[in-house]
Amino acid sequence: MEWSIQEIAKKAGTTSRTLRHYGELGLLEPSRTGSNGYRYYGQDALVRLQRILLLRELGLGLPAIARVLDGQQDTAAALRGHLKLLEQERERIGRLIVSVRTTLHKTATGEELMAEDVLDGFDHTRYEEEVTQRWGRDAYEKGDRWWRSLSEEERQGFKDQHEGIARDWGSVAAAGLAADSDEAQAVARRHCDWLSVTVEPTRSYVIGVTAMYADDARFAATYDQYGEGTAALVRDAMKVYAERHLTD
Repeated sequence: MEWSIQEIAKKAGTTSRTLRHYGELGLLEPSRTGSNGYRYYGQDALVRLQRILLLRELGLGLPAIARVLDGQQDTAAALRGHLKLLEQERERIGRLIVSVRTTLHKTATGEELMAEDVLDGFDHTRYEEEVTQRWGRDAYEKGDRWWRSLSEEERQGFKDQHEGIARDWGSVAAAGLAADSDEAQAVARRHCDWLSVTVEPTRSYVIGVTAMYADDARFAATYDQYGEGTAALVRDAMKVYAERHLTD
């Protein structure tokens, strides 16, 4: 079964121009082009488009999406990862819906509003419980105070620095270099310096934090967008670096 570009665009809530743009970028090639020049898309192309749209929903830009699609050859495994992220986001949005409904109800009835009800589900505290459980309340509060003290420009600079590091991890992974290679360890040193902005990095802290990069789908997606297996490389290389250079 196949669909014309107009049919696919209508079903996806996008435009034929957008689909042609995806084709020009190498993201989505038509299954065939008719003698009349029309583009047609089969089931494989349909699944690929779904993945592109999912990654767009998760906030990735087109260059990052291209890297994800190139690095993840196992479509089923990739879709399972996307599904897990979407389920987590559905849970968060569900909490937001309940929060707004509660606020509407209590405002209408004159009941006292509770902060935990009104603010539940918003991003600024989404990892509070997890960080507190893993590294203690002091670690969360210190990191939260530091983040709130930054200007928007400083926050963006911090994010951009991490994106550059993540991109370089992807390059090391794509080159097939080992976790203990000089190239991987050079990126590991920069990564450790980046972590040290908010906390004094100990051996166990660095090993524990970077283990999450591979074990937790939320974090793995950040690195694996630059190529499948990048998150695992980060975990392994950071463990080597921590054991060589850090103490508890």
